[in-house]
Amino acid sequence: MAERLPGGKVRPMPDDLQAELIADSDATALWQDITTLARNEFICWVESAKRDQTRQLRITRTKEELLEGKRRPCCWPGCDHREKTGHWSGDAVQRRLCARKARAGWISTSSTNGWWSRPLPTSLPS
Repeated sequence: MAERLPGGKVRPMPDDLQAELIADSDATALWQDITTLARNEFICWVESAKRDQTRQLRITRTKEELLEGKRRPCCWPGCDHREKTGHWSGDAVQRRLCARKARAGWISTSSTNGWWSRPLPTSLPS
């Protein structure tokens, strides 16, 4: 593999994620266009998977989300190392995000894990 894609601020680019992104030139360009912190978020999301099957699904979803125009992983509270620095509380952000989606009727009020009970509309209400 001649080309090496940039990693994140804290995490280096894993080989399996890199192989998936390099296979699609549009995904490669989009990866290089997002910020270092955004790349770090995607890498942390992929590496936080406990099972190989989940990791592969997240790698595929990373490419799909980039191609859909997303610049951060959807519905994920964030990297563990950011919580330890005190700069960001992923749990608090996840609770706010889920509460907002529940108010909009996108998920049930009992759901707090970010999985939808029905398809999302194209935009969030303000």
